[in-house]
Amino acid sequence: MAKLFETIRVRDLEVRNRIWVAPMCQYSAEDQDGMPTEWHLVHYGSRAAGGAGLVIVEATAVSPVGRISAWDTGIWNDQHTDAWSYIVDFMHTQGAAVAIQLAHAGRKASIFREWSGQGSIPLDEGGWQSVSATDQGFTGYAAPRKLATEEIGDIVAEFTRAARRSVDAGFDALEIHAAHGYLIHQFLSPITNNRTDKYGGSLENRARLLLEIITSVRNEIGEATPLMVRFSATDYVEGGWDEAQTAEVANWCTKAGADLFDISTGGLVTGVQIPSGPGYQVPVAEFVAERVEKPVSVVGQITSGTQAEDILQRGQVEVVMIGRAELRDPMWPLRAAAELGVDVDYWPKQYGWGKF
Repeated sequence: MAKLFETIRVRDLEVRNRIWVAPMCQYSAEDQDGMPTEWHLVHYGSRAAGGAGLVIVEATAVSPVGRISAWDTGIWNDQHTDAWSYIVDFMHTQGAAVAIQLAHAGRKASIFREWSGQGSIPLDEGGWQSVSATDQGFTGYAAPRKLATEEIGDIVAEFTRAARRSVDAGFDALEIHAAHGYLIHQFLSPITNNRTDKYGGSLENRARLLLEIITSVRNEIGEATPLMVRFSATDYVEGGWDEAQTAEVANWCTKAGADLFDISTGGLVTGVQIPSGPGYQVPVAEFVAERVEKPVSVVGQITSGTQAEDILQRGQVEVVMIGRAELRDPMWPLRAAAELGVDVDYWPKQYGWGKF
């Protein structure tokens, strides 16, 4: 059988294949309350029915201040737990495993979604003061407030409470969002972290927030539930965050309780040259995979079953994350199976006449 359709086990979770849906923001929670809606049920339910092994739901805020936009989903109260539980339960009936990406946007918070406006939401229009490792704003956004040292423990506690609610909602795995220029990435990168306290300076200090979150979350959720970390493996800036730092911190994360590393790139600053193209992030994911003991996934312009299988056959990464191709076609995994000549047994019976 093609490696793409082999099962993979992470802690107590066995996933039916190596095609996982990458977390992609839907910006469809209404009324600024962070509640997932019918859109999320249909969107995520379709990907589960479409044959994905694991679906990671979008960056979900651990606090109201941590939302990217006023339309982000949240997991900071019990009502969120109940709403997500209904969606997760349906996805499980379709045979998929389900993960949630726990996130805090930091200085990239309080912005309009793309089709509602540009830049930061004014405070008198429902926006809020963002917070960060720094007081320097992301290009085009309002400046954040620099977090005081004594406030950082509150961020750890928010991630920990969100992790508990996620497990209570039925999610099979959790992912900590430390990529794409959001809060944890802002602490990791020397470009955005010029702090002089115990969270700034050396690599150990810049990684401290992430490691404290992983340690606390692992203690909260126990040993059975997989815990993943998404990294941007490079800022594409000389002197910024890079692949070598990613690999070193990933090994520290392993000791703290992380199980898999989801490797992406960029997002911290604008004006950089990104070598975009088919599979453009494969080399950085393989660089990290060669230097860590735990499984690594790759994402980025992977559009066919043959391409995905070729990446796995190279023997470095263990999982392929599918993003935009899944937005175009929720049946992408089933299409890939047909392309590779693999007969899978999880076609929805209701769709049998449409089998590729």
